[in-house]
Amino acid sequence: MERSLVRKEVIPFLLMFGGLVLSTIIIDAFLHLLNLTWVGRYLGIPGTLLILLSFLYSLRKRKHISFGKPKTLLTLHETLTWLGALMILVHAGIHVYAILPWLALFAMLVNVISGMTGKYLLARSRTFLAAKRDFHSQQGMSADDLDKKLFWDATTFELMQKWRAVHLPITLAFTVLGLTHILSIFLFWQWL
Repeated sequence: MERSLVRKEVIPFLLMFGGLVLSTIIIDAFLHLLNLTWVGRYLGIPGTLLILLSFLYSLRKRKHISFGKPKTLLTLHETLTWLGALMILVHAGIHVYAILPWLALFAMLVNVISGMTGKYLLARSRTFLAAKRDFHSQQGMSADDLDKKLFWDATTFELMQKWRAVHLPITLAFTVLGLTHILSIFLFWQWL
C-alpha cells in the first residue's frame, strides 16, 4: 500500500504517451526504410478525420446528439484520438517547414496529453488516494499525521484535477491551428 501516486499512476501515463511517440518514430522510420515517405504526407487526412469522428463523445456528453452509450463513445473517443494523433505525428514526421504546422502539432500534443491526464490519471488517482487514506485511517493514524503522510500524493492529485481547465482551450487552439493549416494547404495547392 506504500506505493506513491507518481509510481502507480504518473509513470504508466508517461509510458503510454511515450508509446505514442515511439510508435510514431517506428512507423516513420519504416516508411523511410521502404522509400514510402509520400504515404506519411497523406496520413494527415485520415488522422484528422479520426479526430473529428472522436468528437461524437463530446457531442453526446453535451447532449447535442442522443445516440450511443456515453461509455462506449468515450472509449471510441480515446481510441480514435490516439490513432488520429499517431497518423498526424507520422504525417508531420520531420518534414514540417513552416511555423503554422509546428504550432498545430504542438497544440495537438498538449491536447492529447491533457486528454490522457483526464482518462488515465484522474479517476484512478482519486481511487488510489481514497484507498491510501482509508488504509492509514484504519491503522489508527491521526488526521494531522495522515495529512502529512499524504501531502505529496494529495498535491499531485489537486494539480491533476485542473486538467479540464486546460483541455477545452487547448482543443480550441488545436482546432483553429489545424483548420488554418488545412486551409493554407488548400490555398497552396490551389484547391480553393
